[in-house]
Amino acid sequence: MTWRAAALLAAGALTLPAWPAPFVGVAAMTGALLLLLAVDLALAAPLRALAVERDGDRSVPLGGTSTVTLQLHNTSGRTLRAQVRDAWVPSAGAWPDVPPDQVVEVAPGAAAALPSRLTPTRRGDRPAVALTVRSLGPLGLAFRQRAGRPATPPWILRVLPRFDSRRHLPEKLSRLRVIDGTQVGRGHGAGTEFDTLREYVPGDDVRSIDWRASARRAEVLVRTWRPERDRRIVCVLDTGRTSAVRLGDEPRLDASIDAALLLTALAARAGDRVDVFAVDTGLRASVTGAERPAQWGRLTHALAPLQPALVETDFRLIAGELLRRHRPRSLVVFLTALEPGALGEGLLPVLPRLVARHRVLVAAAQDPLLGALTARPPGRPEDAYAATAAWRTLAERDRLAAALTHHKITVVDAPAPRLAPALADTYLHLKSTAQL
Repeated sequence: MTWRAAALLAAGALTLPAWPAPFVGVAAMTGALLLLLAVDLALAAPLRALAVERDGDRSVPLGGTSTVTLQLHNTSGRTLRAQVRDAWVPSAGAWPDVPPDQVVEVAPGAAAALPSRLTPTRRGDRPAVALTVRSLGPLGLAFRQRAGRPATPPWILRVLPRFDSRRHLPEKLSRLRVIDGTQVGRGHGAGTEFDTLREYVPGDDVRSIDWRASARRAEVLVRTWRPERDRRIVCVLDTGRTSAVRLGDEPRLDASIDAALLLTALAARAGDRVDVFAVDTGLRASVTGAERPAQWGRLTHALAPLQPALVETDFRLIAGELLRRHRPRSLVVFLTALEPGALGEGLLPVLPRLVARHRVLVAAAQDPLLGALTARPPGRPEDAYAATAAWRTLAERDRLAAALTHHKITVVDAPAPRLAPALADTYLHLKSTAQL
């Protein structure tokens, strides 16, 4: 029953003093109400004749708004009068255009579109969890509602990383153009990457003559070379327990993803090959050739559902996979945490094998709260203890960074909001000094 049935019975109760026998009045009003309820329920549109489907956006950047529309198809011969509640997970930020308490009317054989606007508050996959349809009778006294009918149409909205560091990309690209215009290979002699063909002039090295091209053109052509541009970059995202630490409003993993996206976008403009992996005790995501335009969307979709795992990252496994998969010399970027327990026991023992073949860079997001605690003068005893703990944490990070530098590893340690531009600056520096 709806509230209207209770209101109708209450209105009838006001007439009881006019009845010669109150018990007869109660029985008559109850019987009449039950009859009306049965008629109203019989005239309500059956739920089995209701077909439901969805359409709309499949993905949206974090902080953006998307629209997913619920389509109600009434295949019965009765007019559907329904209240619809379309439930999503709370972090999807769903806001229906039609409130759940509003009655929607759908004529026989017709359809109704019920859009919902979603503004997610978290990265990852946000599913629709439950659909409830209440079919009301024409009098509004009774309704049909059955669990699991109609079935909730499946829909998952993928919330992509925010990529706040995109605003730094124009400035980094302008620096990259300057580097490309002035860069020379380290050492002497010609480059190793083929550039163009040109006519032979006296004094050219005869070993540079391209005999096949010369035969086709009926003139002597020589190859010209340039310093190698197609560098290989392997970006490794640590999704272990240290990535779950919250730095401000987001976990460390989100800062690492943002830095990886900026580095990939910058390296793509430089013509470098980028492979991105997310690992802890196993491979969680893998995108090879992420610098190609067609792969950029696949990269953001692959990184979107990543969540920190409360396990210790197996750096020995990572090192073994890197040495097996990537034989040419590459720049290996570890996006992890500068913690003695995680890196000192996991990464340091396998560094000699990695450094022997690859250039290694460790980038870590620092908690901005550490800098605030050390810069603020202590006004209370507990503030002094907090500042001391912050200084000790920073000292341990410095010692670990020094140990990594001793192994000829480049270390980028910056607060979470500055990690992405700091990593991009380090990449540009290595590129300008021909250290890649």
